[in-house]
Amino acid sequence: MASQNGASGSRPRRDPGAGAGRLPDPREIEELLLGGELRYTRADAVRLGGVTWEFSQRLWRALGYPHLSEDAVAFTEGDIAALCQIRRLMDEGVLDEDGAIRLVRAFGQTMTRLAEWQVDLFTSMAEQDSQEPPSAESVRLLVDVAGKHIGEFEPLLVHAWRRQLAAAGTRAMALAATAEDPAAARSQATVGFADMVSFTQMSRELEEPELARVVERFEETTADVVASRGGRLIKTLGDEVLFSADSPRLGGEIALSIAEAIKDETEMPDVRVGVAYGPVLPMRGDLFGTTVNLAARLTSIARPGAVVIDAELAAELEKSDDYSVTRIVRRPARGLGIIQPYVLRRATGS
Repeated sequence: MASQNGASGSRPRRDPGAGAGRLPDPREIEELLLGGELRYTRADAVRLGGVTWEFSQRLWRALGYPHLSEDAVAFTEGDIAALCQIRRLMDEGVLDEDGAIRLVRAFGQTMTRLAEWQVDLFTSMAEQDSQEPPSAESVRLLVDVAGKHIGEFEPLLVHAWRRQLAAAGTRAMALAATAEDPAAARSQATVGFADMVSFTQMSRELEEPELARVVERFEETTADVVASRGGRLIKTLGDEVLFSADSPRLGGEIALSIAEAIKDETEMPDVRVGVAYGPVLPMRGDLFGTTVNLAARLTSIARPGAVVIDAELAAELEKSDDYSVTRIVRRPARGLGIIQPYVLRRATGS
């Protein structure tokens, strides 16, 4: 229970991993990972953070957290400090209320996946059979690693974020410098999907651990190819990835390199790759628009191991001696009418 000033009564602290054969106490783990004691209710957080009740509720939902009862003691000093920081950014005019919510939602959605990924990683390292639920021993190991090393992981996370922010800022500046209308330049991109062939059938035939290894290897391979050639991995969808590139040539090179890299992997099926060039709508780290839809449709047309591109990209790449562009039969595409696809290959001898 919270005291009259909002703090819960003091409790004796104990090792959250103590006691062989039993799971650690959930509250102890939560406080360990949060870096402070759960001592404030929602009413305390609103009062100490200097925000309205409605805004605090919007923030909580934007982070992706479930509804809490008013008397639940669920907030730490760190939560209060974060709330005060958001309020200061709004007071200084850096963010308005809607901007703060959008920023917090971006953090919440990104960090949810990252946190789940990290827990899965450390749990799988402790468990021989990943089909079984985590044992008490593996959970204690996870808690022990977190308690000893979370201070080392945190600056790595911030460093990775700064690196990505610097790359995104540099791209925006380069686009602005090369066009009188930066918005128009920013809207043009080469967009591609790479899709594993016969994934549904494979998912029925393989055990879950084997399937997970195939998907992870697929994501690793495609991510490495995209990054090494200067593209951007927009998102992964299990058996499919979406990537983008700033130029037609770069997009075509990434597409061919993905198909070649996957073909060399003996434990993975081939991929189909579909790529289109044209206007896109960047929003919240994702891409939207007809060009994205066209790339997805082209993927379904491609044969295993092949790259199929649209007419706009074909017109750009056929000027190069490094590529061979072959027109194939026109066909209907749902929502797009009749489209003219082309097969992209490397030129003979290149």
